[in-house]
Amino acid sequence: MTIEQKIKMALGYKAISQAALARLIGMTPSNFNQKLKRDTFTTEELNAIAEALGGEYTFFFEFPDGTKI
Repeated sequence: MTIEQKIKMALGYKAISQAALARLIGMTPSNFNQKLKRDTFTTEELNAIAEALGGEYTFFFEFPDGTKI
């Protein structure tokens, strides 16, 4: 699943528009849309999106022995 798909699912889950989320994180709706289409969000921006939606963003590599990096 792409970041775009995950963000759109989160927006639907929280019943908030893409434009409203963009404004919540201090970004213009146009810039947000471009970053969404190009998949160019930074980890910091993904964390800000999650926080604005009342959740958290977790990205890591997980190995069979349980190690997470």
